[in-house]
Amino acid sequence: MPNYRRPVPEPVSRSAKRSRARTAVIRRRILAGVLVVLVAIGVGGGLLLHHLNGNIRTDALVGSGTAKQQETGPINILVMGSDTRDGEANCALGGACAKTTATSNAAAESEGANADVIMVVHVAADRSNATVLSIPRDTVVKIPACTYEGKTVPARTDRINASLMAGPSCTAQTVGQLTGITINHFVVIDFAGVVTMSDAVGGVEVCVDNNVYDTYSHLKLAKGTHTLEGKAALEFLRTRHGFGDGGDVGRTIAQHLFLSSMIRQVESASTLANPVKVYNLADAATKAVTVDDDLGSVTALSSLLLEIKDIPSSRITFVTTPTDYNPANKNELVLAPNAAALFKKIADDVPLSHSKTTSKTTTSKAPTPSTSTATPSASATSAAPDYATTADAATGCAQVSTYKTVSLNGIPMTPTRAYELSPNVPDSAS
Repeated sequence: MPNYRRPVPEPVSRSAKRSRARTAVIRRRILAGVLVVLVAIGVGGGLLLHHLNGNIRTDALVGSGTAKQQETGPINILVMGSDTRDGEANCALGGACAKTTATSNAAAESEGANADVIMVVHVAADRSNATVLSIPRDTVVKIPACTYEGKTVPARTDRINASLMAGPSCTAQTVGQLTGITINHFVVIDFAGVVTMSDAVGGVEVCVDNNVYDTYSHLKLAKGTHTLEGKAALEFLRTRHGFGDGGDVGRTIAQHLFLSSMIRQVESASTLANPVKVYNLADAATKAVTVDDDLGSVTALSSLLLEIKDIPSSRITFVTTPTDYNPANKNELVLAPNAAALFKKIADDVPLSHSKTTSKTTTSKAPTPSTSTATPSASATSAAPDYATTADAATGCAQVSTYKTVSLNGIPMTPTRAYELSPNVPDSAS
């Protein structure tokens, strides 16, 4: 179990003070999906501890590019959303079920399991700031040779999401090799976990800027704000054709919005003041995840939460890996030239948050599918890239695609047009 020694925090910056007026609504501890689990377990950890410990599934973290966390220093947590079809619940939600391995309790035990969500949560050595780095799942990378369940999977070039087929440790090795960031821990959440977590908090509020029907993920929402529970939450997180330019970058932006909202709901007074809701949330959280061996107890997860819970929202930065479309396959992405500089900043523990106010909405006009998705180069005078956004700015509506990214009866059209032509298809949420 990690034994973290908490450093003395830095004085509160002026930008952090200015954000306090907003933190009544936008809470301060938004560190993407991993904190949904940590907060839930932290507040419910005193309730039936033995039972909660028994819920947690573990797997080993091994290989180059990974390391156990020392008492001091940065913490890098790899968060993965798995599309595994192991078990009846995941099979029913995901469809296209594959043969599963009955001897393993790991989250990625299903043949063909991929990582729908890949995020690196970097917590600074002095615990004054954090960065949440999203890596689009369709990014083509070199995956090292990995051994999992007694089988060795050869090294290959593939989309990064395919690395989870050889277990979460293989994804950690792949991310470490790609970015130069040493992964200390991992958290894997599966289909059923997303559903049970969203149900346990009473639903997650999201907003879309136009009518949307993604005929692939089946997300169908009218323009405006909605509270998503269960399967609707999963549809939102998996939607790619409905947002941005129909690619993976638009999906990661929507995921940031959803996970930030989910944390706010977890931390709300209506949740924390209800002992039954708190326990149900902690129970759902511990059942939802597979973690590395060092995080395999409520005590260890709660200890990690104590390390990161007081980082102000103005010092938490969301950023997506800069990418271009793959010239050989427009359905794939490759790293943009400025990705290496971003990775180095995070690996070197350089804070990306700064006093400059970022745009409150995380969405922007998407490029056409035939043009580059590369984000602007990092500013030479600031540690924060121009395309980064802090957690207190991670609000607003997901941008519905204005391109013909979906189809009905074989006819390409925009997600908004598909919504108009599908009055008999029920909305995912009212």
